[in-house]
Amino acid sequence: MQKRMKDHQLSNEEITYLLDNAASGVLSTLDADGSPYCVPVHFVYLDKKIYIHGLTAGEKTDNIQRDPRVCFTVYRMGELLYSAEAKSPCSVNTAYQSVVVKGSAVLVDDSQAKREILEAVVKKYTPQLACLSMPENAVMQTAVIEITPAICTGKYYL
Repeated sequence: MQKRMKDHQLSNEEITYLLDNAASGVLSTLDADGSPYCVPVHFVYLDKKIYIHGLTAGEKTDNIQRDPRVCFTVYRMGELLYSAEAKSPCSVNTAYQSVVVKGSAVLVDDSQAKREILEAVVKKYTPQLACLSMPENAVMQTAVIEITPAICTGKYYL
């Protein structure tokens, strides 16, 4: 018989670990009419802030410039949890860890700060390329979004 458990809160250390190690996240912004706009992104977690890179023009940057409120989510899905003797598909659960961050976002303007953040992105996703220099025009043509968390919660189910 499957042991039933409920969602549990992640510790601050577990939240930090997931933010440091998750491969991607989902950024949610608000569009002009207040509707949510959610997009998967690559990111880095540095000094208790989340940084996302992308194009300098587009819906997510337009939304942030209009309304800085954002939500950012990362998760790790584990295995499906069910017994071989399950009598209903409703008895299936999923092991997972997730973090939800609500906060405010700004576009980073300082070119040196952008460069350092983009170098951290390279080290996270393509460390084999970290020794190569990043052209100044690439830095200038890339938007870097900084999210300052106001509320950060984490849950898991095992």
